[in-house]
Amino acid sequence: MDKQKEQDIIGRVRRGDRTAFATLIDAYGKPIYNLALRMTGQPADAEDLAQETFLRAFRQLHRFDSNRSFFTWLYTISLNLIRSHLKKIGHHQQVDSVHATGNPDYTQETLDENALLKDRLEELDHQLQALSADLRELLVLRFYQDLPFDTIAEITGLSESAVKMRVYRGLEKLKNLMNGSEL
Repeated sequence: MDKQKEQDIIGRVRRGDRTAFATLIDAYGKPIYNLALRMTGQPADAEDLAQETFLRAFRQLHRFDSNRSFFTWLYTISLNLIRSHLKKIGHHQQVDSVHATGNPDYTQETLDENALLKDRLEELDHQLQALSADLRELLVLRFYQDLPFDTIAEITGLSESAVKMRVYRGLEKLKNLMNGSEL
């Protein structure tokens, strides 16, 4: 969604049109849910955190600085809620796989390839959860949410160079975990 459309919707909500907020939920609901899912590994927690993100954004919309991007403001709210949630539960629970693979072609070779891919993706999810929350957060934002470094820096409050360095460290740790050599 472009910034002008966001600003128009936010203006309508601020003037009392509560239903206009649904447009923002439609636009950003899935990315916020996916962020929470990648960070927690639990669909029910992700759903609750996504709902709480939008509830908090709605309640605090009067504080939103229209010179900022709504998207980054919303992600900041979401990350803060996720961080609090992870601290509260002492996060290192067993993670359910968050991937599903389809079988468009039912040949044995394709089924074997899909099974191998599914196993690797599940291992990646599992090892991602083994990382510290701060490194996991940056990797999820960069590679699952496909955000550029400058946007991640704005969301997290870190410098862009710090984000790049920590993403690199996180990738190295993840690589070592995937190869079976824990750090």
